[in-house]
Amino acid sequence: MLQLYNTLTRMKEPFTPLKPGEVSLYTCGPTVYNYAHIGNLRTYIFEDLLKRVLSSNEYRIKHVMNITDVGHLTSDADEGEDKMEKGAAREHKTVWEVAEFYTKEFKNNLADLNISEPDVWCKATDHIKEQVAWVQKLEEKGFTYITSDGVYFDTNKLPNYGKLTGQKLSELKEGARVEKNSEKRNPTDFALWKFSPKGSKRQMEWESPWGKGFPGWHLECSVMARKYLGETIDIHCGGIDHIPVHHTNEIAQVEAVTGKPFVRIWMHGAFLEMDKTKMAKSGENFITLQTLKDKKIQPLSYRYFCLGTHYRKRLNFSWEALEAAQNGYENLCALTAGLGEPKIGCAEFEKKFTDAVNDDLNMPKALGVVWDMLKSSNPPHAKKASLLKFDEVLGLNLKDAKPIEVPDDVRKLMEQREELRKQKKWDESDQLRDEIADKGFRVEDTPAGTIVKQRRRV
Repeated sequence: MLQLYNTLTRMKEPFTPLKPGEVSLYTCGPTVYNYAHIGNLRTYIFEDLLKRVLSSNEYRIKHVMNITDVGHLTSDADEGEDKMEKGAAREHKTVWEVAEFYTKEFKNNLADLNISEPDVWCKATDHIKEQVAWVQKLEEKGFTYITSDGVYFDTNKLPNYGKLTGQKLSELKEGARVEKNSEKRNPTDFALWKFSPKGSKRQMEWESPWGKGFPGWHLECSVMARKYLGETIDIHCGGIDHIPVHHTNEIAQVEAVTGKPFVRIWMHGAFLEMDKTKMAKSGENFITLQTLKDKKIQPLSYRYFCLGTHYRKRLNFSWEALEAAQNGYENLCALTAGLGEPKIGCAEFEKKFTDAVNDDLNMPKALGVVWDMLKSSNPPHAKKASLLKFDEVLGLNLKDAKPIEVPDDVRKLMEQREELRKQKKWDESDQLRDEIADKGFRVEDTPAGTIVKQRRRV
């Protein structure tokens, strides 16, 4: 049975969707003012693995992802610049041009990482009318108040505000990442609608019953998730940084109106860290997928790298670790290619793999099953069949793995080297390894067998 960790209850729970056989899934998408960094992309890999595991359990999935192209300010306290306006100023483009460019780049990243696109893409700017209507509903129910800079949600009026964090409102007041705003009734109150600054014109602003302005960042996800998936959805995902503010405020906005649970299972991916520091677009450790490509690292090697650590655990990035992951991924592809045509699989390993991925997406354990099977005495055709089945979850495109064409002279050297290894003539076998390398190939001896690969040109 599939079990998933629920941030809301802080435990793993057996998964049963609201509608038998169908899963409603909402995942927070990018703010398209800059490239996604590989820390962002780790979250999208985790969410893709979730979808694949749900599919392997024969669920039909309706997946919705937003594109944030307005309203995401540089501070959790609803202060500072709109990130989109900031991106436009940086690049001397219109906000609309910036949004279009980085949306396209984000989708290219998904394709490179073999991440399936959602069933529904929804942009914040395409749903202004619905967002205004939702603020009106909150206003009618007495959850809002107006300040000089916008319409705010009064968190003190929602008894269970902050339940996703496991903290009481008084504790959130002390720990929330806020800047002082003397007009706020409570430090945790958040903007539903921000007024355009006086004396200036924004590129993105709309008329509303409260004045010209733009929606708060948290509002879009609440409104669009409900529009496309209903009042209560099965699973909502994002990064752990969304827990204390963004997702907490999403819950507040919806449940204040409907009185029903907004989301049944909340799932969050942990940070990618570099030197124990969270990767961020504003930091010096801002590494994009293109950065990896420039260093001859395949995008799917990064996906393989992410599989080695559970999605709820911090993953420490280093170039050495990524190189090791690329080597492991190349070995896996080479071994897969050499297994011939698939036939009946290895049932015992398929069960172990299913048990691992159904245990809250335990991909490190699942990878261990993959390598244990490759080292086993099962026939090659059975290993190949199981590998291709595993890859429907792993998403490493193993079906496209092709045997390397090795010239006859190199193959003879490999055969001679293998014979020397059987005779434990290690020095002589190492000399042949060097000769093979001089011809543009490299030989690696793994517990699953000897692999030949072309030398990487860096």
